[in-house]
Formats: sequence, structure tokens, C-alpha cells
Amino acid sequence: MLDARPLDATFSALADPTRRAVLARLAQGEATVSELAEPFAMSLPAFSKHLKVLERAGLIEKGRHAQFRPCRLRPQPLKEATDWLEKYRAAWEGRLDRLEAYARQLMENEDGNGKH
Repeated sequence: MLDARPLDATFSALADPTRRAVLARLAQGEATVSELAEPFAMSLPAFSKHLKVLERAGLIEKGRHAQFRPCRLRPQPLKEATDWLEKYRAAWEGRLDRLEAYARQLMENEDGNGKH
């Protein structure tokens, strides 16, 4: 059975709009903690908690360049979440297609019986 903990951590991290915004910014390239925190109206310690959640989920990593610690996106957990969602998307689309075909058949049967 698949260990769901990494997937749980990814979805938990993605549940917060601040963390999603950080990931969107990092998709454009590396940034320092200060650069990432700048657009948010919160203290640096509060913002750092968001970064810790992203790090624990494996979605970001911090590098080292002299005294700077630039953050960068780690795409693998996002790919794993996308793969998981894709499996269920295909199943639900199949069900919705069958439901649509059934509804269309019911409507055609009503029209064929002189009902409107």
C-alpha cells in the first residue's frame, strides 16, 4: 500500500493561500526569505512558519550562498500530487460521461413517447 504521508503533507501545505503564493513565486525562480515575505502583511517569524511547512512537505528547499539562503521549488511532490489527482480525474470523467449518456437517453425516450 502507498504511504500517504508525503501526499498528505503536500495537500496540507497547499491548503493555505500564503503557501500557494510562495510556490507560485518560486516557480519563477529562486528567492530569499526576505523577498518571499515582502508581499505579505505578517511578521517574519509568522512567515517562516509557512516556509517550514513547505520544507517539511518537500515542496521547497533552502540553499546556501554565503550568508544568503535562497529558497527554490522542489517539483517532485507536486508531480506526485498531480499524478494522484489524475488517476481520480480519469475515473470521475468516465462516470460523468456515462451519466451524461444516460440523461441523454432518458430525454430521447421522453421525446419519443410524445412527452415534452
